[in-house]
Amino acid sequence: MPRTTDYKFSRRIRATPQSMIREILKVTERPDVISFAGGLPSPDFLDTEGIRKAANSVLKEEGKAALQYSTTEGYLPLREWISNRYKKRLSISVDPDEILITNGSQQTLDLVGRIFIDEGDPVGIEAPGYLGAIQAFSQYIPEFLSVPLNYDGLDTGQLAGVLDSYDPVFCYVIPNSQNPSGITYSTANRRESATLFRNSDTLVVEDDAYGEIRFTGTHHPTFRALLPQDRVILLGSFSKIVAPGLRMGWICGPEEVIDHTITAKQASDLHSNIFSQRVLSRYLADTDIDFHIAEITRAYGERCTLMLRMMDEMFPEQIRYTRPDGGMFIWLTLPDGCSAMELWRRALAKNVAILPGTPFYTDGTGDRGVRLNFSNADPERIQAGISRLAQVLAEYMGS
Repeated sequence: MPRTTDYKFSRRIRATPQSMIREILKVTERPDVISFAGGLPSPDFLDTEGIRKAANSVLKEEGKAALQYSTTEGYLPLREWISNRYKKRLSISVDPDEILITNGSQQTLDLVGRIFIDEGDPVGIEAPGYLGAIQAFSQYIPEFLSVPLNYDGLDTGQLAGVLDSYDPVFCYVIPNSQNPSGITYSTANRRESATLFRNSDTLVVEDDAYGEIRFTGTHHPTFRALLPQDRVILLGSFSKIVAPGLRMGWICGPEEVIDHTITAKQASDLHSNIFSQRVLSRYLADTDIDFHIAEITRAYGERCTLMLRMMDEMFPEQIRYTRPDGGMFIWLTLPDGCSAMELWRRALAKNVAILPGTPFYTDGTGDRGVRLNFSNADPERIQAGISRLAQVLAEYMGS
Protein backbone atom coordinates (compact mmCIF):
# COMPACT_ATOMS: atom_id res chain seq x y z
CA MET A 1 0.00 0.00 0.00
CA PRO A 2 1.46 3.40 -0.98
CA ARG A 3 2.66 5.50 1.92
CA THR A 4 1.17 8.96 2.27
CA THR A 5 3.68 11.52 3.57
CA ASP A 6 2.48 14.56 5.46
CA TYR A 7 5.22 16.99 4.47
CA LYS A 8 5.65 19.95 6.77
CA PHE A 9 6.21 22.62 4.15
CA SER A 10 7.17 26.09 5.34
CA ARG A 11 4.67 28.92 5.60
CA ARG A 12 6.90 30.76 3.15
CA ILE A 13 6.46 28.30 0.29
CA ARG A 14 2.77 27.80 1.07
CA ALA A 15 2.30 31.59 0.83
CA THR A 16 3.94 31.74 -2.60
CA PRO A 17 1.43 31.57 -5.47
CA GLN A 18 2.16 29.26 -8.37
CA SER A 19 2.77 31.00 -11.66
CA MET A 20 -0.38 31.09 -13.75
CA ILE A 21 1.80 31.75 -16.78
CA ARG A 22 3.46 28.36 -16.39
CA GLU A 23 0.11 26.61 -16.48
CA ILE A 24 -1.25 28.65 -19.36
CA LEU A 25 1.90 28.28 -21.47
CA LYS A 26 1.58 24.51 -21.31
CA VAL A 27 -1.39 24.73 -23.66
CA THR A 28 0.37 27.12 -26.05
CA GLU A 29 3.14 24.71 -27.04
CA ARG A 30 1.04 23.32 -29.88
CA PRO A 31 2.16 24.83 -33.21
CA ASP A 32 -1.45 25.57 -34.18
CA VAL A 33 -1.90 27.94 -31.21
CA ILE A 34 -1.10 31.62 -31.75
CA SER A 35 0.13 32.85 -28.40
CA PHE A 36 -0.06 36.41 -27.10
CA ALA A 37 0.14 35.03 -23.55
CA GLY A 38 3.84 34.84 -22.80
CA GLY A 39 6.43 37.54 -22.27
CA LEU A 40 9.15 36.27 -24.55
CA PRO A 41 11.47 38.44 -26.64
CA SER A 42 11.43 37.66 -30.34
CA PRO A 43 13.75 34.81 -31.32
CA ASP A 44 14.55 36.83 -34.47
CA PHE A 45 16.92 38.98 -32.40
CA LEU A 46 18.77 36.32 -30.43
CA ASP A 47 22.24 36.76 -31.89
CA THR A 48 23.39 33.15 -31.84
CA GLU A 49 26.39 33.83 -34.07
CA GLY A 50 27.59 36.77 -32.00
CA ILE A 51 27.19 34.82 -28.75
CA ARG A 52 29.00 31.83 -30.28
CA LYS A 53 31.97 33.98 -31.26
CA ALA A 54 32.08 35.56 -27.82
CA ALA A 55 31.92 32.15 -26.11
CA ASN A 56 34.70 30.79 -28.30
CA SER A 57 36.91 33.78 -27.53
CA VAL A 58 36.31 33.46 -23.80
CA LEU A 59 37.10 29.74 -23.78
CA LYS A 60 40.21 30.25 -25.90
CA GLU A 61 41.63 33.26 -24.05
CA GLU A 62 40.33 33.01 -20.47
CA GLY A 63 38.81 29.54 -20.22
CA LYS A 64 40.32 28.55 -16.87
CA ALA A 65 39.03 31.68 -15.14
CA ALA A 66 35.67 31.44 -16.88
CA LEU A 67 35.12 27.92 -15.55
CA GLN A 68 36.29 28.58 -11.97
CA TYR A 69 34.51 29.98 -8.92
CA SER A 70 34.35 33.78 -8.86
CA THR A 71 33.42 36.75 -6.69
CA THR A 72 29.88 37.35 -5.51
CA GLU A 73 29.77 40.94 -6.78
CA GLY A 74 30.21 39.85 -10.37
CA TYR A 75 32.67 40.31 -13.22
CA LEU A 76 34.15 43.82 -12.93
CA PRO A 77 34.27 44.64 -16.68
CA LEU A 78 30.56 43.80 -16.92
CA ARG A 79 29.75 46.02 -13.93
CA GLU A 80 31.82 48.79 -15.50
CA TRP A 81 29.85 48.43 -18.74
CA ILE A 82 26.58 48.82 -16.82
CA SER A 83 27.97 51.86 -15.00
CA ASN A 84 28.95 53.49 -18.29
CA ARG A 85 25.59 52.63 -19.80
CA TYR A 86 23.77 54.44 -16.98
CA LYS A 87 25.88 57.51 -17.67
CA LYS A 88 25.28 57.39 -21.42
CA ARG A 89 21.57 56.53 -21.39
CA LEU A 90 20.21 58.14 -18.23
CA SER A 91 22.90 60.72 -17.33
CA ILE A 92 23.30 59.29 -13.85
CA SER A 93 26.55 58.39 -12.12
CA VAL A 94 26.75 54.86 -10.73
CA ASP A 95 29.95 53.38 -9.34
CA PRO A 96 30.65 49.76 -10.40
CA ASP A 97 30.87 48.91 -6.69
CA GLU A 98 27.19 49.87 -6.40
CA ILE A 99 26.30 47.04 -8.82
CA LEU A 100 25.81 43.33 -8.12
CA ILE A 101 25.37 40.87 -11.01
CA THR A 102 22.50 38.40 -10.54
CA ASN A 103 21.23 35.25 -12.21
CA GLY A 104 18.49 37.06 -14.09
CA SER A 105 16.24 39.87 -12.93
CA GLN A 106 14.04 37.39 -11.08
CA GLN A 107 16.88 36.83 -8.62
CA THR A 108 17.10 40.56 -7.99
CA LEU A 109 13.48 40.48 -6.85
CA ASP A 110 14.13 37.55 -4.54
CA LEU A 111 17.18 39.28 -3.05
CA VAL A 112 15.26 42.51 -2.47
CA GLY A 113 12.55 40.57 -0.68
CA ARG A 114 15.07 38.61 1.35
CA ILE A 115 16.97 41.60 2.70
CA PHE A 116 14.02 43.93 3.31
CA ILE A 117 10.82 42.01 4.10
CA ASP A 118 9.94 40.56 7.47
CA GLU A 119 6.65 38.70 7.70
CA GLY A 120 3.76 41.15 7.75
CA ASP A 121 5.78 44.14 6.51
CA PRO A 122 3.91 46.54 4.21
CA VAL A 123 5.15 46.59 0.60
CA GLY A 124 3.81 48.88 -2.11
CA ILE A 125 3.20 47.49 -5.60
CA GLU A 126 1.47 48.69 -8.76
CA ALA A 127 -1.99 47.44 -9.67
CA PRO A 128 -1.81 45.70 -12.05
CA GLY A 129 1.66 44.64 -10.96
CA TYR A 130 4.36 42.39 -12.35
CA LEU A 131 3.46 38.84 -11.38
CA GLY A 132 7.13 37.79 -11.14
CA ALA A 133 7.58 40.38 -8.39
CA ILE A 134 4.36 39.34 -6.68
CA GLN A 135 5.54 35.73 -6.64
CA ALA A 136 9.08 36.58 -5.45
CA PHE A 137 7.98 38.90 -2.66
CA SER A 138 5.17 36.56 -1.56
CA GLN A 139 7.78 34.12 -0.26
CA TYR A 140 8.51 36.58 2.55
CA ILE A 141 4.82 36.98 3.45
CA PRO A 142 4.43 40.79 3.24
CA GLU A 143 1.26 42.82 3.41
CA PHE A 144 0.85 44.01 -0.18
CA LEU A 145 -0.45 47.54 -0.65
CA SER A 146 -1.73 48.12 -4.17
CA VAL A 147 -1.31 51.49 -5.87
CA PRO A 148 -3.51 51.71 -8.99
CA LEU A 149 -2.05 52.81 -12.31
CA ASN A 150 -3.56 55.54 -14.43
CA TYR A 151 -2.64 56.01 -18.07
CA ASP A 152 0.21 58.37 -17.12
CA GLY A 153 1.59 56.42 -14.13
CA LEU A 154 0.87 55.93 -10.44
CA ASP A 155 -2.37 57.22 -8.95
CA THR A 156 -0.65 59.79 -6.77
CA GLY A 157 -3.68 60.29 -4.55
CA GLN A 158 -3.70 56.59 -3.71
CA LEU A 159 0.10 56.60 -3.36
CA ALA A 160 -0.07 59.44 -0.84
CA GLY A 161 -2.62 57.51 1.21
CA VAL A 162 -0.51 54.34 1.20
CA LEU A 163 2.65 56.19 2.20
CA ASP A 164 0.95 58.20 4.95
CA SER A 165 -1.06 55.35 6.44
CA TYR A 166 1.24 52.35 6.13
CA ASP A 167 4.85 53.56 5.69
CA PRO A 168 5.83 50.69 3.33
CA VAL A 169 9.32 49.20 3.53
CA PHE A 170 9.61 49.80 -0.20
CA CYS A 171 7.47 50.45 -3.25
CA TYR A 172 8.21 48.39 -6.37
CA VAL A 173 7.62 50.19 -9.66
CA ILE A 174 8.28 49.72 -13.39
CA PRO A 175 8.10 53.28 -14.78
CA ASN A 176 9.07 52.38 -18.37
CA SER A 177 6.68 50.23 -20.46
CA GLN A 178 5.29 48.61 -17.33
CA ASN A 179 4.59 44.88 -17.24
CA PRO A 180 1.72 44.05 -17.67
CA SER A 181 0.08 47.34 -18.69
CA GLY A 182 2.61 48.77 -21.16
CA ILE A 183 2.18 52.17 -19.46
CA THR A 184 5.11 54.58 -19.25
CA TYR A 185 4.98 57.10 -16.41
CA SER A 186 4.98 60.69 -17.62
CA THR A 187 7.67 63.08 -16.40
CA ALA A 188 5.04 65.02 -14.44
CA ASN A 189 3.83 61.84 -12.75
CA ARG A 190 7.38 60.84 -11.84
CA ARG A 191 8.08 64.23 -10.31
CA GLU A 192 4.84 64.24 -8.32
CA SER A 193 5.47 60.68 -7.13
CA ALA A 194 9.07 61.54 -6.24
CA THR A 195 7.85 64.42 -4.06
CA LEU A 196 5.65 62.00 -2.14
CA PHE A 197 8.46 59.47 -1.76
CA ARG A 198 10.86 62.21 -0.64
CA ASN A 199 8.57 63.03 2.28
CA SER A 200 8.40 59.40 3.41
CA ASP A 201 10.77 56.70 4.65
CA THR A 202 9.81 54.34 1.83
CA LEU A 203 12.49 53.09 -0.55
CA VAL A 204 11.79 53.05 -4.28
CA VAL A 205 12.69 49.80 -6.05
CA GLU A 206 12.79 50.83 -9.72
CA ASP A 207 12.79 48.03 -12.27
CA ASP A 208 13.96 49.18 -15.70
CA ALA A 209 13.75 45.89 -17.61
CA TYR A 210 12.11 47.54 -20.66
CA GLY A 211 13.67 51.01 -20.60
CA GLU A 212 15.93 50.43 -23.59
CA ILE A 213 13.01 49.48 -25.88
CA ARG A 214 11.18 52.68 -26.74
CA PHE A 215 9.40 53.25 -30.05
CA THR A 216 8.12 56.80 -29.58
CA GLY A 217 8.15 59.66 -27.14
CA THR A 218 10.90 61.17 -25.07
CA HIS A 219 13.02 59.57 -22.38
CA HIS A 220 11.83 60.41 -18.89
CA PRO A 221 13.99 60.89 -15.78
CA THR A 222 14.66 57.90 -13.57
CA PHE A 223 13.68 58.03 -9.90
CA ARG A 224 17.41 57.76 -9.18
CA ALA A 225 17.75 61.24 -10.72
CA LEU A 226 14.74 62.64 -8.86
CA LEU A 227 15.45 61.34 -5.34
CA PRO A 228 18.46 61.08 -3.04
CA GLN A 229 20.62 58.21 -4.27
CA ASP A 230 20.29 56.32 -1.00
CA ARG A 231 16.49 56.13 -1.43
CA VAL A 232 16.43 54.28 -4.76
CA ILE A 233 17.38 50.75 -5.78
CA LEU A 234 17.69 50.11 -9.52
CA LEU A 235 17.09 46.72 -11.13
CA GLY A 236 18.19 45.82 -14.65
CA SER A 237 18.30 42.92 -17.09
CA PHE A 238 20.04 41.82 -20.28
CA SER A 239 17.17 39.47 -21.18
CA LYS A 240 15.31 41.93 -23.40
CA ILE A 241 18.32 43.40 -25.24
CA VAL A 242 20.64 40.37 -25.56
CA ALA A 243 19.24 36.96 -24.55
CA PRO A 244 17.10 35.69 -21.65
CA GLY A 245 18.85 32.32 -21.69
CA LEU A 246 22.06 33.90 -20.38
CA ARG A 247 20.17 34.70 -17.14
CA MET A 248 22.01 37.95 -16.49
CA GLY A 249 20.54 40.80 -14.46
CA TRP A 250 21.77 43.25 -11.85
CA ILE A 251 20.85 45.24 -8.79
CA CYS A 252 22.23 48.72 -8.20
CA GLY A 253 22.00 50.44 -4.84
CA PRO A 254 23.72 52.18 -1.94
CA GLU A 255 26.76 50.52 -0.40
CA GLU A 256 24.90 49.24 2.66
CA VAL A 257 22.19 47.67 0.50
CA ILE A 258 24.74 46.01 -1.78
CA ASP A 259 26.67 44.67 1.22
CA HIS A 260 23.57 42.94 2.59
CA THR A 261 22.63 41.74 -0.88
CA ILE A 262 26.09 40.17 -1.27
CA THR A 263 25.59 38.32 2.01
CA ALA A 264 22.17 37.06 0.93
CA LYS A 265 23.48 35.99 -2.47
CA GLN A 266 26.46 34.18 -0.95
CA ALA A 267 24.04 32.16 1.15
CA SER A 268 22.00 31.37 -1.96
CA ASP A 269 24.39 30.55 -4.82
CA LEU A 270 27.83 32.09 -4.07
CA HIS A 271 27.91 34.01 -7.36
CA SER A 272 26.19 34.33 -10.72
CA ASN A 273 27.25 32.22 -13.67
CA ILE A 274 30.73 33.56 -14.36
CA PHE A 275 30.97 31.94 -17.78
CA SER A 276 27.81 33.76 -18.89
CA GLN A 277 29.14 36.99 -17.39
CA ARG A 278 32.41 36.79 -19.33
CA VAL A 279 30.69 35.76 -22.56
CA LEU A 280 28.22 38.63 -22.20
CA SER A 281 30.99 41.10 -21.44
CA ARG A 282 32.93 39.97 -24.52
CA TYR A 283 29.78 40.13 -26.64
CA LEU A 284 29.07 43.69 -25.53
CA ALA A 285 32.67 44.69 -26.28
CA ASP A 286 32.53 43.22 -29.81
CA THR A 287 28.96 44.24 -30.77
CA ASP A 288 27.32 47.52 -31.73
CA ILE A 289 24.68 47.12 -29.04
CA ASP A 290 22.98 50.41 -29.93
CA PHE A 291 22.40 49.16 -33.48
CA HIS A 292 21.13 45.83 -32.14
CA ILE A 293 18.70 47.55 -29.75
CA ALA A 294 17.54 49.84 -32.56
CA GLU A 295 16.71 46.78 -34.68
CA ILE A 296 14.72 45.24 -31.82
CA THR A 297 12.94 48.52 -31.16
CA ARG A 298 12.02 48.99 -34.82
CA ALA A 299 10.55 45.50 -35.11
CA TYR A 300 8.64 45.66 -31.83
CA GLY A 301 7.31 49.09 -32.70
CA GLU A 302 5.99 47.80 -36.03
CA ARG A 303 4.36 44.80 -34.36
CA CYS A 304 2.78 46.97 -31.68
CA THR A 305 1.46 49.41 -34.29
CA LEU A 306 0.02 46.55 -36.33
CA MET A 307 -1.71 45.01 -33.33
CA LEU A 308 -3.17 48.35 -32.22
CA ARG A 309 -4.37 49.20 -35.75
CA MET A 310 -6.15 45.89 -36.07
CA MET A 311 -7.69 46.27 -32.62
CA ASP A 312 -8.90 49.76 -33.54
CA GLU A 313 -10.55 48.37 -36.67
CA MET A 314 -11.93 45.09 -35.33
CA PHE A 315 -12.50 45.14 -31.57
CA PRO A 316 -15.82 46.19 -30.01
CA GLU A 317 -15.71 49.84 -29.02
CA GLN A 318 -16.41 48.95 -25.36
CA ILE A 319 -12.93 47.40 -25.09
CA ARG A 320 -10.33 49.79 -23.70
CA TYR A 321 -6.60 49.25 -24.13
CA THR A 322 -3.28 50.95 -23.55
CA ARG A 323 -1.10 52.38 -26.31
CA PRO A 324 2.49 51.55 -25.35
CA ASP A 325 5.41 53.63 -26.52
CA GLY A 326 7.84 50.82 -25.78
CA GLY A 327 8.25 47.41 -24.24
CA MET A 328 6.35 44.24 -25.12
CA PHE A 329 2.76 44.43 -23.83
CA ILE A 330 -0.71 45.88 -24.35
CA TRP A 331 -3.30 45.78 -21.56
CA LEU A 332 -6.98 45.30 -22.35
CA THR A 333 -9.82 46.23 -20.01
CA LEU A 334 -13.08 44.41 -20.65
CA PRO A 335 -16.45 46.04 -19.92
CA ASP A 336 -18.48 45.27 -16.82
CA GLY A 337 -19.98 41.80 -16.89
CA CYS A 338 -17.17 40.25 -18.91
CA SER A 339 -14.61 37.82 -17.52
CA ALA A 340 -11.03 37.53 -18.74
CA MET A 341 -10.96 33.87 -17.71
CA GLU A 342 -14.03 33.17 -19.83
CA LEU A 343 -12.48 35.08 -22.72
CA TRP A 344 -9.31 33.00 -22.30
CA ARG A 345 -11.29 29.77 -22.55
CA ARG A 346 -13.20 30.94 -25.62
CA ALA A 347 -10.07 32.27 -27.34
CA LEU A 348 -8.17 29.07 -26.69
CA ALA A 349 -10.96 27.13 -28.40
CA LYS A 350 -10.05 29.23 -31.49
CA ASN A 351 -6.34 28.46 -30.98
CA VAL A 352 -5.44 31.90 -29.61
CA ALA A 353 -3.82 32.23 -26.18
CA ILE A 354 -4.12 35.36 -24.04
CA LEU A 355 -3.19 35.99 -20.40
CA PRO A 356 -6.04 36.87 -18.01
CA GLY A 357 -5.36 39.66 -15.57
CA THR A 358 -6.07 38.07 -12.18
CA PRO A 359 -2.46 37.01 -11.33
CA PHE A 360 -1.33 40.63 -11.74
CA TYR A 361 -3.36 41.68 -8.69
CA THR A 362 -2.53 40.77 -5.11
CA ASP A 363 -6.15 40.83 -3.94
CA GLY A 364 -7.59 38.33 -6.42
CA THR A 365 -9.33 40.92 -8.57
CA GLY A 366 -8.41 41.82 -12.14
CA ASP A 367 -10.77 39.48 -14.01
CA ARG A 368 -11.60 42.25 -16.47
CA GLY A 369 -7.96 42.69 -17.48
CA VAL A 370 -6.04 40.92 -20.26
CA ARG A 371 -2.34 41.13 -21.16
CA LEU A 372 -1.35 40.74 -24.80
CA ASN A 373 2.27 40.27 -25.88
CA PHE A 374 3.27 41.54 -29.33
CA SER A 375 7.04 40.96 -29.32
CA ASN A 376 7.05 37.19 -29.86
CA ALA A 377 4.61 36.98 -32.77
CA ASP A 378 5.53 37.86 -36.33
CA PRO A 379 3.19 40.13 -38.34
CA GLU A 380 1.39 37.23 -40.02
CA ARG A 381 0.54 35.60 -36.70
CA ILE A 382 -0.51 38.93 -35.23
CA GLN A 383 -2.93 39.44 -38.09
CA ALA A 384 -4.36 35.95 -37.80
CA GLY A 385 -4.49 35.97 -34.00
CA ILE A 386 -6.11 39.39 -33.58
CA SER A 387 -8.68 38.53 -36.27
CA ARG A 388 -9.64 35.39 -34.35
CA LEU A 389 -9.68 37.24 -31.02
CA ALA A 390 -11.91 39.96 -32.49
CA GLN A 391 -14.37 37.27 -33.59
CA VAL A 392 -14.31 35.70 -30.13
CA LEU A 393 -14.94 39.09 -28.49
CA ALA A 394 -17.84 39.85 -30.81
CA GLU A 395 -19.45 36.49 -30.08
CA TYR A 396 -18.82 36.70 -26.33
CA MET A 397 -20.02 40.25 -25.86
CA GLY A 398 -22.99 39.67 -28.17
CA SER A 399 -24.12 36.57 -26.28
